[in-house]
Amino acid sequence: MPVTHVVLFVCALAPAALMSTAAALLGSRPDDSRAVWKPFHRLAAIALLVALIQPVVLATAPPLAANAHDGAWTAWIEVTPLAAWMAALVQLLGTVIAVFSGRYLHGEPGQPRYAAAFAGVLASVHVLLLSGHWLLLIAAWAGVGVSLRDLLCFYRDRPFARLAAHKKQIVDRLADLLLLSAAGLAWAEVGGGTFAALREHIAAHGASTPLQASAVCLVLAIVLRTALFPVHGWLIQVMEAPTPVSALLHAGVVNLAGYLLMRFAPLLAVAPAARWLLVGFGLGTTFLAGFVMLTRISIKVRLAWSTVAQMGFMVLECGLGLYQLAALHLIGHSLYKAHTFLSASSAVQNTRLQIMRGRHNAALPSLVLAPAASLIVVMLVQTLVPAGSWPWWWSGVLALAWAPLLWIPVAENGEPARVWTHLCFGTALIAGYTAVATLAHHLPLGVADAPFHVAGPVALAGMALLYVGLAALQGCPHRFATWRRWSYAGFYVDEFYTRFALRVWPARWAPHDAAHAPRPGAVTSPGLTER
Repeated sequence: MPVTHVVLFVCALAPAALMSTAAALLGSRPDDSRAVWKPFHRLAAIALLVALIQPVVLATAPPLAANAHDGAWTAWIEVTPLAAWMAALVQLLGTVIAVFSGRYLHGEPGQPRYAAAFAGVLASVHVLLLSGHWLLLIAAWAGVGVSLRDLLCFYRDRPFARLAAHKKQIVDRLADLLLLSAAGLAWAEVGGGTFAALREHIAAHGASTPLQASAVCLVLAIVLRTALFPVHGWLIQVMEAPTPVSALLHAGVVNLAGYLLMRFAPLLAVAPAARWLLVGFGLGTTFLAGFVMLTRISIKVRLAWSTVAQMGFMVLECGLGLYQLAALHLIGHSLYKAHTFLSASSAVQNTRLQIMRGRHNAALPSLVLAPAASLIVVMLVQTLVPAGSWPWWWSGVLALAWAPLLWIPVAENGEPARVWTHLCFGTALIAGYTAVATLAHHLPLGVADAPFHVAGPVALAGMALLYVGLAALQGCPHRFATWRRWSYAGFYVDEFYTRFALRVWPARWAPHDAAHAPRPGAVTSPGLTER
């Protein structure tokens, strides 16, 4: 093995090893902030430095190809450009959130347990990013779930935090069963458990019925882990956990689904049924969560619903085969959500400023003309910067997604100067977003698009329906009071799932929490999650 490959494997494995060391050491530390966080920050800083070096080493090293018939341990590990960039992103966010955690939890009991679980999540994520074998993927994903449960239950006296962890545990066990089924079907068909062997088999023989069934099981497992409708409730109720946990979960853990879908792109390319499932779940989640998000009052809960909608949109991108845009979306969403959760304390001041300025609905002409104007801007930018494999229907989807930037508030409708300023600013944002999305095709992420043209018009129609609904709520808010109430309640989907989950797998609450534990038939009111 060349020296550069040795250095590359060391850089790839070092963050996981350092975070595993932190998890093993910190759990037995005394309950003191300095004794816990000082060594954690040192190990995290070293892991971050190594993770940042990894993409540079990968770019300068000779091509590294996994050998499907290699029985050595290197066949279980795949160091790809996407994995290298994701490792750097995960460790950067983990280090920043860890520093924030030390200040946020200052004086709180149980900090060693929190730090050990936090390090365990990071270590498991690093292993998952490098996994090149079904067994390693299954173990790493299970490790993420076990460590994350300890973080969700950090405040053990909060029944809704424990309810969220319990609901997530049910979803995780079902996802594990589906992932095991996917692995078993693929392993039996290919004759090996490495992903390299899977790709070689697909390239040589295409997708047989067992492999298509494996793809469907894999997609369902990812949908469950991503907290899409109808099992999204635990992601909303996780707001009962400390704010750093919310930042870690929303900025990193739920995004793993998008990464895995990109890794299994060759399998999805030959499994239309699996791709239709992704399109259906992604579009439905985006549609429903997009409405609910606009009705919420609590800043953190609104951000949680925003994450559900964004995950639905990312899954939709992967189902449509737009993996390069999904990779850019994943990176941008991670950075944005980490910042917004960690700066949530300043949201009160921003909200007061918005109230002082007044809230105004959009003017009707702008609601009607915004999609066409947005589409013109998108098409002009695409003409200047060719998008390669960007299909025509995705231009329409993006135009609808960015059209609200051109909505003109009613208060500004009679002031030409403010209207033109608003339009110029919105147009500049749309042009900038489109240019960034277009240039994403040239980023060295190691992923390639495989557009699913049959489902493209369906996605466009779904986004058009979403836009019409949002525009109707803006233009005639009083005529849709019932719809607003249903949206505020999340369409009561989580209430049905909560009752079902507690009946199928009743929770065993501690004696001192029995008086506050949710009853199996109790409906979890939206207001309870916004305290």
